Formats: sequence, structure tokens, C-alpha cells
Amino acid sequence: MAMIQIAATDGAGSFDCLVAMPKSQPAGGTPEARGTVVLIQEIFGINSAMRALSDWVADMGFIALTPDLFWRLQKNVVLEPDQGQAQWEQAFKFMNDFDQEKGLADIAAVIAHGRTMEGSNGKVGTVGFCLGGRMAFKAATGTDADGNVSYYGVMLDALVAENPTFRGPLLMHIAEKDKFVPPEAQAKILEGVKGNPKVTAHVYPGVDHAFARMGGQAWDGRAATIANGRTAEFLVKHLA
Repeated sequence: MAMIQIAATDGAGSFDCLVAMPKSQPAGGTPEARGTVVLIQEIFGINSAMRALSDWVADMGFIALTPDLFWRLQKNVVLEPDQGQAQWEQAFKFMNDFDQEKGLADIAAVIAHGRTMEGSNGKVGTVGFCLGGRMAFKAATGTDADGNVSYYGVMLDALVAENPTFRGPLLMHIAEKDKFVPPEAQAKILEGVKGNPKVTAHVYPGVDHAFARMGGQAWDGRAATIANGRTAEFLVKHLA
């Protein structure tokens, strides 16, 4: 992995972005151009989970770009959710102070960069988790990303209530027992996207928020495997 700098479009400076390149290329001949996946962090920064996800995306044959989403508040935030309440309190403060519209503009800048990277085929998608899942939803309505995946996105009912127009396809993974997205909110989300040809939503029974964070307290191997398989198929369809 390497860290690159990407310039913010509002002139506020530049921010770090972790890059993981595909692990394999066809034997002989010209290297194959690959799709690019912008990974959008949870509220804990580019921590061990996001680095592992970067490796996972690269193992699938995509270029993985993971931007430092909180850079306008503090550069290179790294928090681990399973290391105590203090880490959670810091994470929630960053989330509450985070300017989502500026964050979306930063994600758009990463998407634009990904289209022109050496080895890229020009197609770029987003995959986000928690807060990142909300930002992936916003990327589907507010950027030109070729595909977007939202894992247990938070506060999506408020976004659905705005009756947004989806510019790109969106795959949603919803945890039935998500402590941050109660049943009434889930019902509003599902009703709001029902019948939209660009949106596919799956609800995973009996699992909590962050069920796909390997090693986390809410990890559920079965649900995560199913969700990740759907994500892989979605990325191949829209980016390969």
C-alpha cells in the first residue's frame, strides 16, 4: 500500500488517500486495466479494518482508494472501535463535526482521480460503511460514480425523505437489528427505494450494525459472506 495526496476542489488543501493496487495481473502481455473502488470509512478513520478492506478489494482485482475523510478536522485519524469507550467518544465527535457536503466533494475528487490513474479502466465505484454507508448513498445521488455500495448506512431515512434522484446504481446492505437504525427508520428506507430500478436493498436477519467488520463484536460470518458476495458481483458488473 501507498499513500498519495489528492487536492480538494475548494482550494482548502490536499488530503491523504491510501492506495492498494491489484495483487495479480495476467501472465505476459500488457497489464489489464482495472476498475477502481473508493472505500469510505466508518467513523474511526483509516484503521486496521479499512486497511484490511483495501487488501480485500485489491485481491478482487480492483484498485482500492481509501481517502482520509476527516482531514478537515484532524489528519490521519485512526481509532479502533474494540479498544474502549474513549475511542467511541472520539469517533462520534468527529462524526458530529464532519461537514458531509464537503466530504462528498472530497469523495468526488477521489472518483475523478481514480478515473485517470495509471492502470485504471476509467470506471469508479464507492463502497462505504456506517457513516461511509451514508456517504455512498449520497455518492449515488450526488456524484458520477458508476456504482455504489452502502453497508449499514446511518440516517438514510432522512435522505430517502428528500426523494432524491439516483445518478448511479446503489446496493444497500441493512442489518435487521441495527442499534443505530431502528425498525421504523428501516421501514421508511425500504419504502422510499421500493421499485426504484437503480436501487437494490437487502436486509440481513438477526444481525447488528457492523456485522461485516471482521473481528468486531457484531461480526456475523454468514451475513458478511452473503453481503460481500453480493458486493463482489455488483462491482464486477459495474466496474470490470
